[in-house]
Amino acid sequence: MARNITAADPILAQRVGSIPGLGAAVRAQRQSQRLRIDNAASLCGVSVDALSRLERGQGAVRLDSLLKVIDGLGMALVLCPKTWEGLSLVPEPAAHASTPLVAQPKKRRADAEPK
Repeated sequence: MARNITAADPILAQRVGSIPGLGAAVRAQRQSQRLRIDNAASLCGVSVDALSRLERGQGAVRLDSLLKVIDGLGMALVLCPKTWEGLSLVPEPAAHASTPLVAQPKKRRADAEPK
């Protein structure tokens, strides 16, 4: 059964706003699992060339290949409005950063510290 995520739940998330940023996130996930690129490509059902281009943020990668890689590496693609009040996302890191960011819930006015 699916669990609903509320604004009070801390969410491990990385905001990605560019193709190189997406590639860096995919590469970091693959490396965190200690997978060589050829093994990861085979497990995900894509070519080594496609995975390499995705990780480098270069060239066209088909959407179905992207979704296979994301799923195969145990990641999820989540879309939400930029203005979603439940999250305060940290901006995308440099393309070569490999540490995921933590999105912290925003404080409600009633929970805010007094001035």
